[in-house]
Amino acid sequence: MKKIDKLVTAPHFYTMEGEGVGYRAASAMAINCGKILEVGPVEYMLKEYAPQETIDLPHHMVLPGLIDGHMHTACNIMRGLAQDTNNWMMFGLQPFDNAVTDEERDAGSRVAILEAIRAGTTTLGDYESKMDNVCSFIEKVGARGNIAQTIRAAKRRVYQPGELYEFDDEMGEESLQRNIQLYDKWHNQAGGRIKILFGPQGADFVSPEMLLKIQKIVKERGTKIHMHVQQGDRETYQIETRYGKRPTAFLDELGYLDSSLIAVHLTDCTDEEAAHIAGKGASMIVNPGSIGIIDGIVCPSVAFQEAGGSVALGSDQAPGNNCHNIINEMKNVALFNKIKYGNPEVMPAWRALRMATIEGAQAIGLGDSVGSLEPGKQADFIAIDLNCPSMLPVYTYPMRNMIPNLVYSARGPEVALAAVDGEIIMRDGIFTKVDQQEYLSAIPQYPDEIGHRAAEEFFQIDGTNARFMREGKL
Repeated sequence: MKKIDKLVTAPHFYTMEGEGVGYRAASAMAINCGKILEVGPVEYMLKEYAPQETIDLPHHMVLPGLIDGHMHTACNIMRGLAQDTNNWMMFGLQPFDNAVTDEERDAGSRVAILEAIRAGTTTLGDYESKMDNVCSFIEKVGARGNIAQTIRAAKRRVYQPGELYEFDDEMGEESLQRNIQLYDKWHNQAGGRIKILFGPQGADFVSPEMLLKIQKIVKERGTKIHMHVQQGDRETYQIETRYGKRPTAFLDELGYLDSSLIAVHLTDCTDEEAAHIAGKGASMIVNPGSIGIIDGIVCPSVAFQEAGGSVALGSDQAPGNNCHNIINEMKNVALFNKIKYGNPEVMPAWRALRMATIEGAQAIGLGDSVGSLEPGKQADFIAIDLNCPSMLPVYTYPMRNMIPNLVYSARGPEVALAAVDGEIIMRDGIFTKVDQQEYLSAIPQYPDEIGHRAAEEFFQIDGTNARFMREGKL
């Protein structure tokens, strides 16, 4: 018998091998030194392996850990403050974003990360202007981070519709240098769990020269560009006004559409533009809940996939989406596309699950290490409790209903266990490496102060939510 660290047993495994979901009944997974050795029938595995620890999951299904490709966890401190309004970025979010301190952002970020892990996310694609403390917390909690730092030259203020952004090249260069410093400090740290990407906020927020400089740095370091692309008609207007072409054509002419680009949103892309980006080798992250609430739009992820591109799911930010829960995003991407196309067969549950696991991992550049339960990959996995009301009853014949129930019925508490590199980081709602209550109890001290600092600009803008307040609707 081979001595190993762990053996995980369960009645149902979904390995995501092959083109489907890789279902295996009554199986076990052997883990050693943080990696998967084998997934096989329980009887065989018990004869082959002598584990130091056996994790028995008697009424569960085991899946790869979920991938959240695009998050702004620092915005979590402003959860629920910018919904139901047009011109979301400038008239909804900006008054509060201008008022929040770095300390408050970090406090909100920690809670967002815990929320995501509690709902089964093991890889967090976080993205904001100051990420050092985020990396430290991801290391501490034991999760995996795919981290980008915002590079921006457009001055931070409220812009009126139709007003071109005012560039500060010195600010842009300073933010690029901070991204380089973050890369030098954190890339491949935490036992290899943290990867650093480069994050120009968008083609409309930096100059073409800066975009090309970033691309050169990224290719030299063998990492990725994580960038909002054609993020709504606001960006399209900015690029068309400055350069006389739509963002996709602008980036293509710049030589930016290749395998080093992870394109986020594509909100204002046509199906043809999305297919063109996919055909150039870039990948996509779609954030269905966020863009549905912010813009009332279903982004062209289906067209991107049909053109051969890989698409990950993202939760984006809590002032738009209100939550960091990839189970919720699986339902959103399936439901919204069924409505968009008027076809219930578009985006089936199994495809949404692949976007949250293996396809998502491929899209963000981690497909060789996570996203499926296969020999040689890191042992990032979660267990879903099938005794939860939302998962019952369980059918295995003539069809299995566990994946449809997970995508269309589950809400997050069904996740009974989350592990990264074979180490359990959350079990039965309890985090093994941090005290969740310490971070939750820190939050109530902040909202009153943030609100008072933001109030003058909030009421001066007089957006939709200011009117709702006057009318007693909030």
